[in-house]
Amino acid sequence: MVVVTILTVIVVFCLLIISHEFGHFIAAKACGVYVEDFSLGMGPKLLQFRGKETTYCLRLLPIGGWCNMRGEDEDSDDPRAFNRKKVWQRMLIIFAGPLMNFIIAIIIFVIVFMMIGTASTANVVGEPIADSPAAIAGLEEGDIITDINGIAVDEWADISTAVNAQEAGGTLQITVERDGASEIISVEPYFNEETQSWQIGIYPQREHQNIFTAISLGVRQSIEFAVLLVQSIVQMITGQIEAEVAGPVGIVNIIGEATSYGVQNVLILTAYLSINLGLINLFPLPALDGSRLVFLAVEGIRRKPIDRNKEGMVHFIGLVLLLGLMVFITYQDIARLVTG
Repeated sequence: MVVVTILTVIVVFCLLIISHEFGHFIAAKACGVYVEDFSLGMGPKLLQFRGKETTYCLRLLPIGGWCNMRGEDEDSDDPRAFNRKKVWQRMLIIFAGPLMNFIIAIIIFVIVFMMIGTASTANVVGEPIADSPAAIAGLEEGDIITDINGIAVDEWADISTAVNAQEAGGTLQITVERDGASEIISVEPYFNEETQSWQIGIYPQREHQNIFTAISLGVRQSIEFAVLLVQSIVQMITGQIEAEVAGPVGIVNIIGEATSYGVQNVLILTAYLSINLGLINLFPLPALDGSRLVFLAVEGIRRKPIDRNKEGMVHFIGLVLLLGLMVFITYQDIARLVTG
């Protein structure tokens, strides 16, 4: 299980990083910018090969990467240099990184909705959990639940309502339709401390969506999560809710927990992390893509480049502060793991 968790963490981190940097890469290529090297990971080189003009490199630590463009951080007279391109082209290249994170999240959601499916709202048992009260009592996949202790059930949400309407620990008389016949099954529910509710241990059926519905649901899910994320950040800044931020160690722990619940949970978590990465990068903070977009917007308005040394100093200070914050968050993550 430890090996599976480690491999899952590496794959998730690499996907998040390479999708972001690939966004910068393809936009740079489309705008005719000379990309000198494209690296996945940090630290010592593991693999390297030379393309037509770009050096591609895989490094040991899957915690970062870059798309190094000529003229990105220095002045260059090369007509294909980043600094020689129009403002809108440079803005497009910078914005393409976070945009690709959103696109990857949508693609992951589409895969989940098409191949794994979404929970049905129908009052049909999809699969009883192994050794759960429902499985022990004899509930089977495909059973249509029509009544629980006299409470009519018309959709999946009614099942939870009816189960929690009974007295604590009381036996449930569940009426099901199976193969055209009606049958009453007695089930002893259990109290789930995590959700603070009574349950019998069943999943709803899963509905596999067509490509068009899956894309629509994927876009909507991504937008809803992005809005929720922004709202949460605002609430943390204003003190409405407690600030809870996870660094690399915390994220590794979260991915490890998701791995134990199956592929679907890992995929959905990866999509959420990708949206998180894309959105955070758009914040106008030094060293992030959002800050570079602000500098480019100012250049476009005043029709004059900002002094590269001053801009570089701002990004450098921002990077130092960002690394310091990351060290602090990592310390908190480790402290939480140690104290439980």
